[in-house]
Amino acid sequence: MSTNESAGLFFTGTDTGVGKTFVAAAAARRLRQQGCSVRVCKPVATGARCIKGRWVSEDTLRLAEAAGMEKELAEITPWAFPEPVAPPVAARFHGITLTIDETAAAVRRQARPGGILLVEGIGGLLCPLTEAETVADLAKAVGFPLVVVARRSLGTLNHTLLTLEAARIRGLPVAGLVINETTPSQTLAEEMNVDELRRRVAVPLLAVIPHQPQGAISPDAVAAIDWRQLPLR
Repeated sequence: MSTNESAGLFFTGTDTGVGKTFVAAAAARRLRQQGCSVRVCKPVATGARCIKGRWVSEDTLRLAEAAGMEKELAEITPWAFPEPVAPPVAARFHGITLTIDETAAAVRRQARPGGILLVEGIGGLLCPLTEAETVADLAKAVGFPLVVVARRSLGTLNHTLLTLEAARIRGLPVAGLVINETTPSQTLAEEMNVDELRRRVAVPLLAVIPHQPQGAISPDAVAAIDWRQLPLR
């Protein structure tokens, strides 16, 4: 199956820890509530823990629960490593060589005709993924529009604009931008940088997610996004 025969979104971020999994999982839940057939894939993960003799990422567990794929952890993430480092570093430590062709093929295997596939990258768009390529190269190979997740904090403007510029240079379409308040806003700059982003970006600002208490799953800001109306291919 070619990527063009399926629909989907590729979730990336301006950095690690910005809430990509949180947003992707919320999207999966919302789409399922709307009656859509949804599958998820995070082909490579690091910082995994051992569960029943297999390395499993917390991100994989969250995505699996959101998509109802709890019995398909190995399919969601074929390559999981315990070391919390960049994928090629972790892979090299285990004598594995990651390639774009193999990771993209693993993503495509999760696609189903008539369904929506939500793919999550690792780290930021230019995070090293193989010995020579980055997450951006995987996004290019997969062919789905990006959803860029940014942390609401000092530095958001620079990180977000750099990410969008990198996507533009590589010809990667961007379906939209989500700003996630990973910690409570504490400065005037943090309050104002969202308005400044609106002035400077040409892509849709899909949501600004306020800081959530521990254990929150799907805030209204994410649930309100009409994911089905985004360009999915």
